[in-house]
Amino acid sequence: MLDAIRWDSNLIHRYDLAGPRYTSYPTAAQFGSQVGTFDLLHALRDSRKALRPLSLYVHVPFCANICYYCACNKVITKDRGRAHAYLQRLEQEIQLIGCHLDPAQRVEQLHLGGGTPTFLNHDELRQLMARLRQHFNLLEDDSGDYGIEIDPREADWSTMGLLRELGFNRVSIGLQDLDPAVQRAVNRLQSLEETRAVIEAARTLQFRSINIDLIYGLPKQTPENFARTVQEVIQLQPDRLSVFNYAHLPERFMPQRRINSQDLPNPAQKLAMLQGTIEQLTAAGYRYIGMDHFALPDDELAIAQEDATLQRNFQGYTTHGHCDLIGLGVSAISQIGDLYCQNSSDLNHYQNTLADGQLATSRGLLCNADDRLRRAVIQQLICHFNLLFTDIEQTFNIDFRGYFAPLWPQLQEMAADGLIELDSSHIKVLPAGRLLVRSVCMVFDAYLEGHNRQRFSRVI
Repeated sequence: MLDAIRWDSNLIHRYDLAGPRYTSYPTAAQFGSQVGTFDLLHALRDSRKALRPLSLYVHVPFCANICYYCACNKVITKDRGRAHAYLQRLEQEIQLIGCHLDPAQRVEQLHLGGGTPTFLNHDELRQLMARLRQHFNLLEDDSGDYGIEIDPREADWSTMGLLRELGFNRVSIGLQDLDPAVQRAVNRLQSLEETRAVIEAARTLQFRSINIDLIYGLPKQTPENFARTVQEVIQLQPDRLSVFNYAHLPERFMPQRRINSQDLPNPAQKLAMLQGTIEQLTAAGYRYIGMDHFALPDDELAIAQEDATLQRNFQGYTTHGHCDLIGLGVSAISQIGDLYCQNSSDLNHYQNTLADGQLATSRGLLCNADDRLRRAVIQQLICHFNLLFTDIEQTFNIDFRGYFAPLWPQLQEMAADGLIELDSSHIKVLPAGRLLVRSVCMVFDAYLEGHNRQRFSRVI
């Protein structure tokens, strides 16, 4: 079974290191100012010539309330009017990017993230989608994967109806935890009834997929009260679940300074939460996809993993890794061919640059041959827990064992520990190693040696 996991406390204590989540390789930590607008336009031209399909990500940074745990790029404001100037510049960016692409390039995937996308009012959402349809080839037959992140406190039946009318067929719902004491400690008061109402609306309106986000390791959480949250969520029957490890990094994320570190669960309690959650979700029929993600067996991610077509990019696990990813909005990241590039993360700089008629690209990276090779290795391990050396050797014209000879002692040690199976033809991540697959991927990361790992979360 692809979803089999074996809990091994000794392995977890040995290999639970801080490291990247590998939504890309190289990771965003390697982005530099040597990449700019010229590189983006060149990559867009190549995408247009190849007529590659597209995945669009649109970042809406505004939230009405601060959640203390949040590490997203966001702007906290009660002033809904602040969205107006931002949308003006976002529409400029949509037009500037769209004119460099071919109308025949189909948008197979669209995702609105934030922030809180439903911070926008109904007219603003209509206008944003109209601009996207004007400049990109959005599908009209409901066959694309068009998703949006939902805060149930910011959505009702009419909002859900509007989103379905605008073409959205997937929703991702932020829940985190249902315990009132935990919610007060992170300043996110959200009832089960509010969440259930949005899910019922989504089902009635025939949204194809519902994802719920949970976080373990928050202040005031215990294995017992988090298990109650998980049980309530199972009753809601989402198609997918994301169960994230809270990384407390107050020196990097200012809102986290409002969390009392004395209230955080200890490492043993966090491990108990994760172990209990895995047992509960597995008993309820969910499959472990990898990297905090679970899905029902008939979900597209589970099927893609069975078929060995699952991929991973800045959208997370996806069935659309073959698409060029266009990021729109402040801090948004694009991956077009071998180019990664990111817009300015400063809202004023983003808006002012576009007001001057220029794209807001601020940093990025162009993959070299070694990057492409290691990216393929990491992608196979993190998506399928299996790597056949012949696949890599034929694609990149190398001898795998020779190319990665310096890594072999480390891989042999992992094999001896029972994390992986290793021989002359393949690496297989064993059930006891699947929760620690990031640690296996880190062996192949050429940039990690000597890098400051404090910027990354721990594996578990």
